[in-house]
Amino acid sequence: MSSYRLRVDNALRQYHAAVRTLPFRDTSGVAKYRHEVLAVVLRVCTGGSPRLEVLAWQRHHEPFEGRWALPSGPVEVDETMDAAMERHLATKLDLTTVRHSEQLASFSAPLRDPAERTIATAYLGLVAEHTEVSGEEVGWFATDRLPAMAFDHGEVVALAARRLQGKISYSNIAFALAPEEFTLAALREIYIGVLRHDVDVTNLSRVLSRRGQIEPTGRLVAPGDKGGRPARSYRFVERRLRITDPFAVLRAGGSPSSQGHRGAPGSH
Repeated sequence: MSSYRLRVDNALRQYHAAVRTLPFRDTSGVAKYRHEVLAVVLRVCTGGSPRLEVLAWQRHHEPFEGRWALPSGPVEVDETMDAAMERHLATKLDLTTVRHSEQLASFSAPLRDPAERTIATAYLGLVAEHTEVSGEEVGWFATDRLPAMAFDHGEVVALAARRLQGKISYSNIAFALAPEEFTLAALREIYIGVLRHDVDVTNLSRVLSRRGQIEPTGRLVAPGDKGGRPARSYRFVERRLRITDPFAVLRAGGSPSSQGHRGAPGSH
């Protein structure tokens, strides 16, 4: 055997020996890592200026002590990721009333968690405005004015907000943010909070009615402190996700525009 081949073989043996001692690999050199789920729970706060808010809790230990983080936790060997997300929300926040949830994306940057190799699967979850949660140091924050976030959670929130902005234009996903019954004025505030631009209530009513998303309940709602006439009450026809206009985008003013083919609706 040539001296060159010996050097190569020795280098390979040293490499494999070193790899097997790395904390991210087992004794066979196979990669090992922690798999967690992240929950991006969003609501629209309609008090004052409507805004999209995310649920977060403050960390009291390193890494990122004092920063705010999304609800998260490991996936156990005997459960699905969906079940893990539901379990962590229920046990840590007493939150069992998520009206819609879907996988958002996976985050796998090698050093996203400085403590250990961690791959995260993020979920988008939607709740009504007055949904109750429990737990210490828990708060709601505007998605465009986040506090200092732990890990890559700010990036995750931004992606979730963009996903929702897309889907609210071409689907009935607003059902998960709205109460069971609502006035058109109240529904308009939800759309403003998500889209972050003004929405004309007449255009919105026409678009959603034409798509078969909402229907009148036949009841009237008494006027508020400002007075006026009673308003008609509406509800969503379906309370599960339905794509109604795959290529539409709600522009400022509330009217839709077609953007041509943008890929599978579920990817936005």
